Amino acid sequence: MESISYALGILFAKNLQDQGLNEISTNDMAKGLSDQMAASASMSPEQANAMVGEFFQAKKEEAGAAAKSESEAFLVENAKNNDVTVTASGLQYTHLTQGEGENPNAASTVTVHYRGTLIDGTEFDSSYSRGEPISFPLGNVIKGWTEGLQLMKAGGKTKFYIPQELAYGANPNPSGPIPPYAALIFEVELISFQ
Repeated sequence: MESISYALGILFAKNLQDQGLNEISTNDMAKGLSDQMAASASMSPEQANAMVGEFFQAKKEEAGAAAKSESEAFLVENAKNNDVTVTASGLQYTHLTQGEGENPNAASTVTVHYRGTLIDGTEFDSSYSRGEPISFPLGNVIKGWTEGLQLMKAGGKTKFYIPQELAYGANPNPSGPIPPYAALIFEVELISFQ
């Protein structure tokens, strides 16, 4: 049992590190583990769960406030570029290559290649990296994509600067690379639509 206990400790610590919790006191955590196993814990599991939930909520709000502030400042500066157009919703874009023909509508299914980054340039997703374009109904994506792709024509390539309100806002995938309230940048090539 000693090696299994040690292995569980490694996995638990790795999980904490992956969540950015390097400042956790291992002595207090070991005491909590020991006390719970001995049925002498100073709080119930429900109380512990509530405390941990409040801690993570505060960390999320702290990270979100920073991302929101940085994103807003970025978008204000970006809007000053002569080649950037800003829509009524706040979506910003630059056509890199003009396409031809009609524009898709919100009910269209589009086929695109794209690269998504945070405002610091960190890539979080790319169909180019996967080596194949992706198809999806335009009404089933973030608002910034639904609006933005309707401004494109097949064969066109556009760079979108999407405010958090038109992206994932306060609720991105908790285990994903996008922080709450982050503005996103997408370079999108509209291959076709139907």
